Amino acid sequence: MSFSGLSFILWRMLEILTLIPTMGMLAWFVHIYDSRGFRTPTEILVLFIVSTLGVAWTIGTLFLYSRAKHSASFVAFVDLLFVGAFIGAVYELRAMGDADCSNWRRGNNHSASFLGVTITGAFPNLDVDKSCAMLKASWVFGIINCILFFFTFILALLVHRHYDSRDRVVVKRETHYHHRGSRSHRSRSPRHSHHSHRSRSYV
Repeated sequence: MSFSGLSFILWRMLEILTLIPTMGMLAWFVHIYDSRGFRTPTEILVLFIVSTLGVAWTIGTLFLYSRAKHSASFVAFVDLLFVGAFIGAVYELRAMGDADCSNWRRGNNHSASFLGVTITGAFPNLDVDKSCAMLKASWVFGIINCILFFFTFILALLVHRHYDSRDRVVVKRETHYHHRGSRSHRSRSPRHSHHSHRSRSYV
């Protein structure tokens, strides 16, 4: 396996590791809206659809790599389409870029004793909005996949170039061997004819 092919597989696995959590978190939102009879917001639905298609595509090309490498140019084209799709999905959910999903609040007073000394104080508590945090994580994963799919697009082109050049070398060698065989056949013919001519002269 070439270096570009191994790199392609590793980046594919990284894409799967980021796409599956994204799809899972957004599926939770789709289920919540659907169960309450509401229409899922477009900015959530677009990223969910792109992530779901991305999971299917990455898993398919990873497990069928032995076949996909021979059509690496098509794989590169589809990966480039996913780059554009993720850019559009991230843009739709761009409001999460400025969202603050956590805040600190003053906690209750607590006291602790150590070596006869009592310490009393209020410790702050961190409140995290679960829905906001999940949407922001999905938005960040969407940005990451824009970069990852661009890398696999480049690597798929390198894989295509590698196997295309190797196929050309094989065809060239087969043609060369055939040419040598033709020359050896032609060189034996005059020698046989000359031997026959000498035999007739001797008789």
